[in-house]
Amino acid sequence: MTTGLTRAYQHSLNSSTVPPGQPVLEVKDIGLRFGGVHALQEVGFTVTQGHIHAVIGPNGAGKSSLLNCVSGLYHPQQGSIVLHTGGATGSAGTTHELTKLAPHRIARLGVARSFQNIELFSHLTVLENLMLGRHIHMSKSVAAALLWFGPARRQEIEHRALVEEVIDLLSLQAHRHKPVGSLAYGIQKRVELGRALCLQPSLLLLDEPMAGMNSEEKEDMARYILDVHELAGVTVVLIEHDMAVVMDISNRVSVLDFGRLIADGTPDEVKGDPRVVEAYLGAEEH
Repeated sequence: MTTGLTRAYQHSLNSSTVPPGQPVLEVKDIGLRFGGVHALQEVGFTVTQGHIHAVIGPNGAGKSSLLNCVSGLYHPQQGSIVLHTGGATGSAGTTHELTKLAPHRIARLGVARSFQNIELFSHLTVLENLMLGRHIHMSKSVAAALLWFGPARRQEIEHRALVEEVIDLLSLQAHRHKPVGSLAYGIQKRVELGRALCLQPSLLLLDEPMAGMNSEEKEDMARYILDVHELAGVTVVLIEHDMAVVMDISNRVSVLDFGRLIADGTPDEVKGDPRVVEAYLGAEEH
């Protein structure tokens, strides 16, 4: 990857202007209940701009529920989720409380996500699925888009240029005109990552992007996530069960167990925490 391409990716694919090292997302004492079931209880942590922040835990720990709260699919009954977006040069930026916002409004603030189960349009091509990731940035009327002239045509050409950057970044060139349903599972997961990236996120939420993959596909996906992070400069919140991957690519790790936060720190700090060992391996019998 050339230096020029790296700068182009950073300029076009990352919408955040929050300075590196500053908080981009603050989860504060989140509580989520479904009837009498407590999915999340007083969960809180901070995601730093420019980091890959992993959220791990056993099955049923509340990880996907947490991402659903951040993206607006669930509305927690307790606590707050604050997104920081940068302002103009010299300004303090803006904060947004997400807990009461609809998913489309949160997406417009620059929060994009992928899902554990593939949520693509299988009959559409890779290019068409990626173009759908640009829909919140398209401002022309339906009539103008259907006639495809003047401003509507120029707008689509501009959006197509960014989509082509994503195709290049994720090595999808050979698949751009193929129906997604005809592609191998690992490539479909890559397309879903690409569609989220086409939103130009300031914060990218990835819910088990390597679920169901073999070891080779996992290595490829880990590399692409690192490319998205390092070349495009996108801050990532990652849910993943493969501990080797988490410890290898993450800057910080938060650990959930039965809906509670039991550890939060660097990968080295977390993997040596007795509470984390117990949550994954069970308490030692005496």
